[in-house]
Amino acid sequence: MRLSRYFMPVLRETPAEAQIVSHRYMLRAGMIKQAAAGIYSWLPLGYRVLRNIERIVHEEQQRAGHIPMLMPTLQSADLWKESGRYDAYGPEMLRIKDRQDRDMLYGPTNEEMITDIFRSHVGSYKDLPMTLYHIQWKFRDEMRPRFGVMRGREFLMKDGYNFDLTKEDALHAYNRHLVSYLRSYERMGLQAIPMRADSGPIGGDDTHEFLVLADTGESEVFYDSDITELKFGDRTIDYDSVEQCQAVLEEFTSRYARTDETHDAALFNEVPEARRRVARGIEVGQIFYFGTKYSAAMGATVVDETGAKVPVHMGSHGIGVSRLLGAIIEASHDDKGIIWPEGVTPFHCGIVNLRQGDTEADAACQSLYDALTALGLEPLYDDRDERAGAKFATMDLIGLPWRITVGPRGLKNGVVELTSRRTGDSEELPPAAAIAKIAAIYGAIAA
Repeated sequence: MRLSRYFMPVLRETPAEAQIVSHRYMLRAGMIKQAAAGIYSWLPLGYRVLRNIERIVHEEQQRAGHIPMLMPTLQSADLWKESGRYDAYGPEMLRIKDRQDRDMLYGPTNEEMITDIFRSHVGSYKDLPMTLYHIQWKFRDEMRPRFGVMRGREFLMKDGYNFDLTKEDALHAYNRHLVSYLRSYERMGLQAIPMRADSGPIGGDDTHEFLVLADTGESEVFYDSDITELKFGDRTIDYDSVEQCQAVLEEFTSRYARTDETHDAALFNEVPEARRRVARGIEVGQIFYFGTKYSAAMGATVVDETGAKVPVHMGSHGIGVSRLLGAIIEASHDDKGIIWPEGVTPFHCGIVNLRQGDTEADAACQSLYDALTALGLEPLYDDRDERAGAKFATMDLIGLPWRITVGPRGLKNGVVELTSRRTGDSEELPPAAAIAKIAAIYGAIAA
């Protein structure tokens, strides 16, 4: 993409309403525009990152054997009245009436709807286990929407639902989701710590939240510092293996890590003092096992091996897709702007032409652009007639992981400058070598 032909309305000044880093940089980099309190338009740059996050979530959910679908944003209130949650959910749920005076709602979650779908089409234990999921816009009418996409009213969420014959099977689904989430977050350049949490209006006794440590987090968290040394890495997991998934859960949850709602001071004090940490965290996902709460209330049963009808065991599992974008910025930035991890970056690298209009510089930049594009990479070519300082400031603000700088002086020596946004380190390389290095970086990530 040529920057001169792209829509990226960069702001020089920080809007007064932006209170945290991610909100400031998303507005300044032209990623979002507020449409109403807690509701945003996603402009092209922000939309590209959002889709990259969504793609990773889809890939890891399907790697774990989960089946994608899509449910509507508007739901009939009848299902929620059937489950008993219509009045219990609270004012966060936007309740509306259609032109026939029927009660409707803008879905904050989909337990009722997915249960209705399941009970309409599945009747035998032979169809289990089954996990269905979708990525869809949700609405929760927050009393005080703030912090940009971190605490908005409309948000994009992945929510998945498992259906199993027994509690043991459902707990394996719980563990399987924990593993898939850990892999997803690491691919986004994040370390998300699973913490014992409160189930809230979803219900159920078994639940873990995934939190990213950040000073701007709304949750106070207590944890053993040893947990921050754990990495999922490139290990291979058989998602059908109860033992392998259980082993990963135990590895990542055996050390103390809890939110303020479930904090146990006595247990925390058993952690060696040198490893006790109190910090702030941003919630980016949560998994639940709630047994037969919805299936029993709504008649979601299957015939088991004995011929008896039994309610299925269920769980729900959510990832805040749009919130993740803010969390990544909170975890990865400096005083110049965003620093995107390679896994979610909107463009793989930037190309900066220091002498726009110079025949050799223009030709070299075009050659780099064409070569990278031919390799399946997406560069952002700053071909504007701007001074070099302005171009560098824009690249630093939008945070592309790599920048290739092209100028007449370097070209006389047969080199361009390749710069890492994260470290600031630069090296002079022949254009072909710079291309090969970037291709190798992203090839390794894809592998």
